[in-house]
Amino acid sequence: MNIFENKERKLILAIETSCDETSVAVVENGEKLLSNVVASQVKSHQRFGGIVPEVASRHHVEQITLLLDEALSEADVRAEELSAVAVTYGPGLVGALLIGVCAAKAFAWANQIPLIPVNHMAGHIYAAKVEAKLAFPLLALLVSGGHTELVYMENDGKYEIVGETRDDAAGEAYDKVGRVMGIKYPSGKEIDELAHIGDDTFHFPRAMMNEDNFDFSFSGLKSAFINTVHNAEQREEILSKVDLSASFQAAVVDVLAEKTMRCLQKFPAKSLVVAGGVAANQGLRERLEQEVSQLQEEVKLIIPPIRLCGDNAGMIGVAAFIEAEKGNFANLDLNAIPSLSL
Repeated sequence: MNIFENKERKLILAIETSCDETSVAVVENGEKLLSNVVASQVKSHQRFGGIVPEVASRHHVEQITLLLDEALSEADVRAEELSAVAVTYGPGLVGALLIGVCAAKAFAWANQIPLIPVNHMAGHIYAAKVEAKLAFPLLALLVSGGHTELVYMENDGKYEIVGETRDDAAGEAYDKVGRVMGIKYPSGKEIDELAHIGDDTFHFPRAMMNEDNFDFSFSGLKSAFINTVHNAEQREEILSKVDLSASFQAAVVDVLAEKTMRCLQKFPAKSLVVAGGVAANQGLRERLEQEVSQLQEEVKLIIPPIRLCGDNAGMIGVAAFIEAEKGNFANLDLNAIPSLSL
C-alpha cells in the first residue's frame, strides 16, 4: 500500500507517550519536522526522585488532545492532508504507552488514515536522520534511562542487537547516583557539568570492559558508588561532589566508548549513531568524537541535536516513514507492548 499516492505532500502525524514526555509532531518527507511539540513532566516527578507511572499516565491524558491541536496548528497542516498517524507502541511504561496508542487509533479512525506502529528505540536511531544522511551499514549506540544497546543495521529498518545491558541502563545509573548525591531528578546533565571540573580520584570499576562481548553492566558501578558515599558518611567524611561525578562519569564513558569502538572492528560501519537521552552527555560526545577521529577507516559519527536526544514525537515520525516503506501498518486492535524489542 502506497499511503502517499495522490498526495501533494508526504505528511505523517506522530505521537510519543512511552514515559514521562507527551509529544506530538508532524513530519514531512521523512526528515523535516514541521512541528515537534513536547510537554515535559519533569517538575511533577522531581519531588518523588524519579518517574511515577500513574502520575505520568494522568499527565498524558491531560495533554494529548491539546498537543494534537498544537502540533497541527504549528505545522499549518489540516488533518485531511495527512497520509498516516504513527505512534510509539513499545517499549515503555504500559499505562503511558496506552494513552498514546488509544489517541492514535482514535485519530486514525476519525480521519480514515492508516496507523503505523513504531518501536521507541528505532525512533531514537532515526532522530539522527534529522541531523545528517544515514549511510549503511550502520552501528548505533543507544543510551537512555531504560536502555543501553549496540544495534547493527545493514540497511534501513533492519535491526540486530549485538550488545545490551545485563542489568541497569546507563541513564538509570546516572539518576540513582544523582539521588545519592542530592541532585534533583533528572540528574544526568548536572553530573556531566560537575564531571568536567572534577578529577577521577575514586577509580570506580569498569565492569565487563575487557570481556569478549559487547554487553554492558552498570549495577556494580552503581553499588560501588553508593558504598563509597555511605562509608564516608559513617566516618563523617565529606567527599568532593565534583570528583565523585568525574569518577562516575569516567567509568561509564570508558565502558561505552571501549565497547562501541571494539564493536566497530567486528561490525564495520559507515555511520556510528549515538542516540537516546544520554547522547546529550558532553563527556560521551567528546570521547567518541576523539575515538572516531583516530580510526583508519572513515566512519561518520552522527549524534542528534540535544533537543532530539530525549523522547519526542519527531523521531517517531521519521522512523514511521521507514515502517511505511516496509508496509508495516496496524489495525485498530493495536496494543501497547512495554517490553518490545527491536
